[in-house]
Amino acid sequence: MSQGQDWNAPGAAPSYPESYQQGYPQPPYQQGYPQPGYQQPTGGQASPQAALVPAGAYGAPGMAAPQVPPGFYYDQLSGLVLPEGTTLATVGRRVGAYFLGALLAAVTLGIGYLIWGAITWSKGQSPVQQVLGLQVWKPQERINASWGTMFLRGLAYVVLFYIPFAQLVSFFIFVTNKEHRGLHDSIASVVVLHDPNKVLQPVQYQPAA
Repeated sequence: MSQGQDWNAPGAAPSYPESYQQGYPQPPYQQGYPQPGYQQPTGGQASPQAALVPAGAYGAPGMAAPQVPPGFYYDQLSGLVLPEGTTLATVGRRVGAYFLGALLAAVTLGIGYLIWGAITWSKGQSPVQQVLGLQVWKPQERINASWGTMFLRGLAYVVLFYIPFAQLVSFFIFVTNKEHRGLHDSIASVVVLHDPNKVLQPVQYQPAA
């Protein structure tokens, strides 16, 4: 049986066959991607305009669009390239997770929640995110957040809690920006995705009978 994709690994971004890169000499993730309606010119040579988005498609005329590798899609609302099967977590879902997290922390007396978190952080999730099918994602590297990244995100949240008005500012930024990042998300360079089918989690294999 073939082994599934491990999104926690630093090299988890998909590889590209030579035929996929033909006519696109720039490195992956930095090069414009042809939009619907584009046709490859004969002879295997890409048109100089192929790397540009048609005027008005995603912003300023001539602005380069992100390359979309297999297994990903371009989310126009957030401007991010996201894994297929996931969406950016909505404001309502994130707010609900906050209150549920407070409830779980109270039920587990805090210590239990911290121990639970030390386990789930290795998968790029907090305990409440694991319950609600949320995933902390690093859009630049296109991998799950590591344990260290989750620790940094949590530490930033705690520090901001003790700075006057910082949490209020963070909430305002979270609600108004298109990527729904609070200050602690921006510090850790992550976004939160809704992953109901756990497509970003390592595949658990059962031994053959």
